[in-house]
Amino acid sequence: MNLNRLLERIKNILVTPKTEWPVIAGEPATAGDIYTGYVLILAAVPAVFGLIDATVLGYSVPFAGTIRLGVGAALSAAVLSYVLSIVAVFVMSLIVNALAPTFGGEKNSVQALKAVAYASTASWIAGIGTIVPFLSFFIMLAGVVYCVYLLYLGLPQTMKSSPEKAAGYTAVSIIIAIVLGWIINLVVAGVMGTAMLKTGSIFGGRVGDVSESVKIDPASPLGKLEKWGEQMEQAAGQMEEAQKSGDQKAQTDAFGALLGTALGGKGNVESLAPDRLKPFLPETLVGLPRTNIEVSRNNAMGMQISVGNATYGAAEGPQIRVEITDMGGAQGMMMLASWATIETESETDTGYEKTFRDGDRMVHEQWDHSNTSGEYAVILGERFVAKASGNVDSVDQLKTAIGALDLGALEALKGEGVKPN
Repeated sequence: MNLNRLLERIKNILVTPKTEWPVIAGEPATAGDIYTGYVLILAAVPAVFGLIDATVLGYSVPFAGTIRLGVGAALSAAVLSYVLSIVAVFVMSLIVNALAPTFGGEKNSVQALKAVAYASTASWIAGIGTIVPFLSFFIMLAGVVYCVYLLYLGLPQTMKSSPEKAAGYTAVSIIIAIVLGWIINLVVAGVMGTAMLKTGSIFGGRVGDVSESVKIDPASPLGKLEKWGEQMEQAAGQMEEAQKSGDQKAQTDAFGALLGTALGGKGNVESLAPDRLKPFLPETLVGLPRTNIEVSRNNAMGMQISVGNATYGAAEGPQIRVEITDMGGAQGMMMLASWATIETESETDTGYEKTFRDGDRMVHEQWDHSNTSGEYAVILGERFVAKASGNVDSVDQLKTAIGALDLGALEALKGEGVKPN
């Protein structure tokens, strides 16, 4: 595997797809090359981060707090998701190939595999967003839009379809992809439990259209993505040099730097040690005593994440659960979410849910009137998440609980443990 070539392809298909698709269409390749050199590698990304989410971060379940799956069940789901994703790419390529003549194209099984595999890039990269609290859905949703756009650009180049028929070709292909995506999710949910079913798709990624003639604002999401691509090139070069040196420590450090860059962060990040995180979960909060506490630091794929959980209140009265997460090496995903300035609001007969910006912080608020339960979470310094949840009289109590924490001191630690690439 040529790591530099892989990273270059990822960057180009995401950042400059208009110029990359002709290159992809014209290069010689076999189905085996595409699978072993691209699909089998990138398809593992959402599976691995789904495993981290299920076993390290866990799922927030009403009335039950945070639930983490056992390694066995989570690993089974991850493997199954990985295998089904690869199968979906194969099946989709057959469909794209079969549809080609209908839309003025030429049947070619290898080119069809190229179209599906490389258009799926954004989905696999967006799979990292699984670990971002309460924003993973929006990251994946944005990815769906961008992957549709990638396929739209790619079909005329790879399948030689008529440009005026590219939209219809794409639409029919995507409808089939959505059906396959739901089948995959339902099968995986059968392993993990229906309560863990999350929205997803074969396709997903970031939204945008970048071409050579467009000047990108460096402060915009696409500007940040372009900068990310440059950093990936640099990190890949460091990895290659470390491999040539034969120095095991240098290779380990270079891999950590590469992973940190891939996650959009500023470099390797050592998350807060348990004894550093524990003081932010005080013995009493808004007049309620702390009844239990658990703080841990976990390491997966060279990436550290620290989580602190505490429950306040007596068993017979109102209880508030507080969770503080240091995303550590995955803080780059928090930055990407922040750059995207995602905001949403929805309301039902029994409650509401909204995500919005409050100054430099992102806030997530959810409330259910029918059972007087909800949650209130704040992202701090594009690294930490402070969340309060429980059955209380109103969401204001959860807001007050979060406000009573020393958020300023926690946010001030956003640079602690960061080791620049």
